[in-house]
Amino acid sequence: MNLPIDGLVSTGSTRIFNRCDRFAEGWYWALPSQQLKPGQVKPVTLLGRDLALYRGYDGVVQAVDAYCPHMGAHLAEGRVEGSNLRCFFHNWMFDAAGTCVAAPGVGKAVPVKIRTWHTAEKYGLVWVWAGEMPRYPVPCAPELAEDTCDSWLGNRFVKNCHPNVVMINAIDAHHFNTVHNLPLKIVFEPQVLNTNAITFSNTTRGGDDSQVIKLIRPFYQNAVTYNLCYWHGSNGIVTLGPDFLHFYILFALRLTDAGKTEGQTILLTKQRSGLSGWLSKQIILALTQAVGNYFAKGDTRIFQTIQFDFKTPTKADQSIVQFIQHLEQQPALTWETWQGVDI
Repeated sequence: MNLPIDGLVSTGSTRIFNRCDRFAEGWYWALPSQQLKPGQVKPVTLLGRDLALYRGYDGVVQAVDAYCPHMGAHLAEGRVEGSNLRCFFHNWMFDAAGTCVAAPGVGKAVPVKIRTWHTAEKYGLVWVWAGEMPRYPVPCAPELAEDTCDSWLGNRFVKNCHPNVVMINAIDAHHFNTVHNLPLKIVFEPQVLNTNAITFSNTTRGGDDSQVIKLIRPFYQNAVTYNLCYWHGSNGIVTLGPDFLHFYILFALRLTDAGKTEGQTILLTKQRSGLSGWLSKQIILALTQAVGNYFAKGDTRIFQTIQFDFKTPTKADQSIVQFIQHLEQQPALTWETWQGVDI
């Protein structure tokens, strides 16, 4: 789908972008890892689909469709046994692959299965892959792909608009001048990393009157890096700072049934060893949080009242159009059923 700069873009003309009935296949955060102890099972509604997430006594998190195929009891009412999940209602038990391995009232296992979904744990969160088979790992900043990361969970928030609208804010070059009062000239260069990921890179100059730029000015001589990496249209990683000390902020977003955004901020840095490394991590992640809070403050007002309809794009919106074009080519799933949508 080739979207022109002029005459773009109402919600009805897109496959995925800003739609409440569809979303891109990919990794979506479900809940903090610490909220799911070994032997616990929790109900989670993710992108319209009801799931039961449980952690076996082997420590591995499993995600299954919520309702027992016998009479529809919610499996989050059940209990964990080893790496299996037993339904509370009639004690049918399902293994990690979703296969019924015991049905006491019947006297033997019943040849039925519940649907299972791939999970991962990273950055202190449990992630679920919405789709058949994960194509890529959990989102990360490209330059951290080969590194072990330390992370903090930052703010959890709700925005009164679609996750895609929240995502494009970070590549809306002009709003840095108008909303954040940063006298910067920003021109983004896109690079497609894979089917689900695209980066927008810029080396910003100027901004010496900004409090944020003044804060980090002692750490660099020339330009400040400002890069974005988007995964699945709903996870965005900001890389900001001088060459020797980059700050990384991951915004993990998911669509709610009201067409709004529920998000989790994750602060990242390269893992460092020893006591000095631990102290450095605390300082760097605290600075990262301060930078993230600065930018979020002004944008929150916009997200609470906006009724997004991109009818009059300009040349300055080129990066937003490129984001939409990339998102539109990704595999799409339908809200609640998670069934594929044809291009």
